[in-house]
Amino acid sequence: MAPVRALIVGAGSRGEVYSRFSLDNSENFQVVGVADPRLFRCQRLQQQYNIPQENVFTDWQEAAEREKFADCVVIATPDQLHKAPAVAFADRGYHILLEKPMAVTEEDCREIVSACKRNNVILSVCHVLRYFPPVRKIKELIDSGVIGDVVHIQHMEPVGFWHFAHSFVRGNWRKTEESSFSLLAKSCHDVDLISYWLAKSRCVKVSSFGSLTHFKPENKPAGAASRCLDCQVENTCPYSAKMIYMKMVQQGHTGWPVSVVCPQEPVDMENLTEALRTGPYGRCVYECDNDVVSNQVVNFQFDGGQTASFNMVAFTQEICERQTRISGTKGELRCSGPGPVYVYDFLTQKSTEHRCETAPPNMMRGMHGGADFFLIDAFVRAVQSGDSSAVLTGPQDTLQSHLLVFAAEQARLQDRVITIRPDGSYS
Repeated sequence: MAPVRALIVGAGSRGEVYSRFSLDNSENFQVVGVADPRLFRCQRLQQQYNIPQENVFTDWQEAAEREKFADCVVIATPDQLHKAPAVAFADRGYHILLEKPMAVTEEDCREIVSACKRNNVILSVCHVLRYFPPVRKIKELIDSGVIGDVVHIQHMEPVGFWHFAHSFVRGNWRKTEESSFSLLAKSCHDVDLISYWLAKSRCVKVSSFGSLTHFKPENKPAGAASRCLDCQVENTCPYSAKMIYMKMVQQGHTGWPVSVVCPQEPVDMENLTEALRTGPYGRCVYECDNDVVSNQVVNFQFDGGQTASFNMVAFTQEICERQTRISGTKGELRCSGPGPVYVYDFLTQKSTEHRCETAPPNMMRGMHGGADFFLIDAFVRAVQSGDSSAVLTGPQDTLQSHLLVFAAEQARLQDRVITIRPDGSYS
């Protein structure tokens, strides 16, 4: 089959990650265009993938107005800037790989789905965890009936103390108005997993509680400065930008998150120091303009009587190593991080270990435990064949799980139980 030609819209960290698929699979996937308002980001991809100058844009609208020159578009723009390019490129006939969340409002999500259906283009939303090998193994075990009928799912997202400070206090996802609320930005993955595992049932009720804890001006230590580089007490603060970022560079790590703090190359101690002195990631965590919640619990009731509970919490040692326990009528399943998955059988009272698939050696292997590779590999195969069945995160499933996220946030804000209608809307 001919290689899939891709236009990358948004050349930040996620756009770069998906582009890497072509480094090992150029016979199937080629990056032929890039659009990003930051010219240095465009030039980085242009040099790496030999992109023609006429296919380099600082405004994605210019690319959309051109005669179609690629088979698909990878949209990795900021959260609030997903809808417009998704609809525009769908109308131009491009297949779409869209970074999560799909969009930041229910209306925009529905419009994207409508545009893709209207134009008969493949939409794959980057709910990358559906492709995470332990998640696939859990789904396989549930569907096999090995634990009987599912009764309850307990699922936790430990964001990690410094990761939350990086992304949701100092970083791009700190303010709902500028991005989206944290359940959507960070954990729409996790709500989607619960929907995936319980695909045969429909959620009928949602409740939620959560708040912004600790990262507030009143918790600023005595004697602390506005910036970590100027602070006399930063060595006693676990959220010190000096401790978090400089230590990484000293150890030779220059990828994420340091590459976000210091986007201009080279990523070295000199440029990092300047970025911490002048940029947002050097600010005191108690003097930022953040407003998203740091801990949240969501409870789900399904039409078959099943229940699920999801917890997102900032203050953890683990960084995004999900923890799952699923109770069934014949046994119990549990998994932490990359697995393996363990099943305890009530009849034999024995536990069985189930190992998970691993990604083949590739330039993306370390990303989400190989899930990024499996996601884009499925998308490329779908575009090549015209058969979207390989895509696990298509428009309708993704829309339904996003609607649950919006309902959960309404439940939290309004302090009430939300009832979900059969079409996914809620009251």
